Amino acid sequence: MPTLMIQGTTSDAGKSTVVAGLCRALYRRGFKVAPFKPQNMALNSAVTIDGGEIGRSTALQAQAAGVEPHSDMNPVLLKPEGDQRSQVILAGRVHGSMKALDYHAYKTTAQKTVMACWERLSRRYDVIIAEGAGSPAEVNLRQGDIANMGFAEAVDCPVLLVGDIDRGGVFAQLCGTLGLVSSSEWLRIKGLIINRFRGDISLLEPGLSWLEARENKSVLGVLPYLPGLMLDAEDSLSLEQRVEGGGVLKVVVPALPRISNHTDLDPLRLHPGVSLHVVGPGAPVPEADVILLPGSKSTLSDLAWLRQQGWEERLQRHLRYGGRVLGICGGFQMLGDWIDDPDGLEGEPGGAPGLGLLRMETVLRPTKQLRRISGRITTVDGSCSIHGYEIHQGISRGEALTRPLMTLEGRDEGAVSEDGQVMGTYLHGLFDTPDACTTLLAWLGLNEGEARRIDLNVHREEQLERLADSIEYHLDMDAIIELIS
Repeated sequence: MPTLMIQGTTSDAGKSTVVAGLCRALYRRGFKVAPFKPQNMALNSAVTIDGGEIGRSTALQAQAAGVEPHSDMNPVLLKPEGDQRSQVILAGRVHGSMKALDYHAYKTTAQKTVMACWERLSRRYDVIIAEGAGSPAEVNLRQGDIANMGFAEAVDCPVLLVGDIDRGGVFAQLCGTLGLVSSSEWLRIKGLIINRFRGDISLLEPGLSWLEARENKSVLGVLPYLPGLMLDAEDSLSLEQRVEGGGVLKVVVPALPRISNHTDLDPLRLHPGVSLHVVGPGAPVPEADVILLPGSKSTLSDLAWLRQQGWEERLQRHLRYGGRVLGICGGFQMLGDWIDDPDGLEGEPGGAPGLGLLRMETVLRPTKQLRRISGRITTVDGSCSIHGYEIHQGISRGEALTRPLMTLEGRDEGAVSEDGQVMGTYLHGLFDTPDACTTLLAWLGLNEGEARRIDLNVHREEQLERLADSIEYHLDMDAIIELIS
């Protein structure tokens, strides 16, 4: 089975982007191609066509390949619940929570899942473009590795190594990685890619010649930095404060320590009528029209963090002055009167009072709700169809739910406060479709004259085409196709 693996010198070297670009380039050339990430650690996830859960970046790569995302494409997904503990998702389903050392010992068992998923994909596709995680030079993690060279050697596939020149030291990155892998792994690396280059390529060419001569490896291309390229992120937001956009509607978001599925914010980043402020720890909270509480993988601990950072008092003041509040998934749970985690699914067992802005209580249960879903949303400003997905383990009950925000396939979902200032939902992707985005932003205070339709899927397609064009122009595609032939 033709499989090509893209590995990186570091995290965020551009592996996910290169895989997405290659998937789209090969798809345009007529290949039936699938992405594959043996092991991923991320809090941004997606619901697959078979009702499982995989990393968001892998789902985007599936879209680049022109296929529906499937659980087989990301056999192991680790969702951090703390610095030393993660929820383990195997083949799209929750396996349980493990401490880092326990999971390290478990990897030999997890490898069976990885290989079974790869073999199933191999029967359905012409070629698989696999993505590593972190770096293959992490010598402390080499034993039992399933994320990088351990997988590549198990399936006997060639590897391309990506280095990021934008962060500096790309020659040290590449030479250092090649110097730390084993001899058999060194032979498996068939080419080098330099990513995110800015400037005159002629100034880089002497270094490329030196690199090829020193390492006896071909540089298959230098990918340029693509300004404004915006694709679904794999990892969590930086906790540094930042402001995106200059629109009149000011939306402020706390950068929760365990923020999840923050891709919900992507349409707001793109909207010309919105100014999105992400506020990190210790930073002052700016004046806002809307405070948006995002999803969380550790709702109780992130709620405690909010209180410690003074957000509870800020929310009360915000509402007294007529502001709006929107909670999504974990953020929705925080808006209620009480949150209970009796089984310790996201940390230590126990419960805590919520923010008390919606009359409801939430209990976390072992069974995770995973589904793509559609329906209709109704606000005082209009009604329209809405599409999205649910990923949560909470069950909420209470008076607030008698005033639902939307109807999804015959059932009420979400809640709106009596005064209309507070709204919450379990639905992720609620801004992704143009009509729903326009309707929701009108409720949040963006008047019709300032609105513009934003279609996130159309934007993704434009970005994927732009990326594939760059891949085709700057990489040696003939050499790559020879590797997978």
